[in-house]
Amino acid sequence: MIHSVARGLYQLSDSKPFQVPDLVAVACKIPKAVLYLFSALSFHKMTTQIPHEVWIAIPRNAEPTWLEYPPIHSMRVVPEAYKNGIEIHKIDGFPIKVYSREKTIADCFKHRNLVGTDTIIEAIRAYKSQGGAKTNQIMQFLKICRVTQVAKPYLEALL
Repeated sequence: MIHSVARGLYQLSDSKPFQVPDLVAVACKIPKAVLYLFSALSFHKMTTQIPHEVWIAIPRNAEPTWLEYPPIHSMRVVPEAYKNGIEIHKIDGFPIKVYSREKTIADCFKHRNLVGTDTIIEAIRAYKSQGGAKTNQIMQFLKICRVTQVAKPYLEALL
């Protein structure tokens, strides 16, 4: 027996359910999608917020994205910011693109009015507590996102 996970995406009924069916559906249906902002923060366990939409980045010149389910929030990103910092993680055997922890912090500063300062501070603290901080990489991504001067005081205080 087969059941529908999303439009055009099916799974055998007797197989183990997907761990994160929304992410699998987005990865399969929108191959250029990269988990972004709130979804990337949640994926990396750098926030206590639970996103109600799957936040993705797509290249600025990509085809418009639309899915019936799950709800998505797509943001068009310039090529240099889009291509840098992508990691590929396997979930249920499917490759899921997500921005690295360092790139996610830079993206949060880029969209600080949307994300909020409290979320940025929470993310930096979680990043620090997870260990393996790579401040040089964060600084490179801040430069790409053109928010180095905005982020520097926060990073100096919290890292």
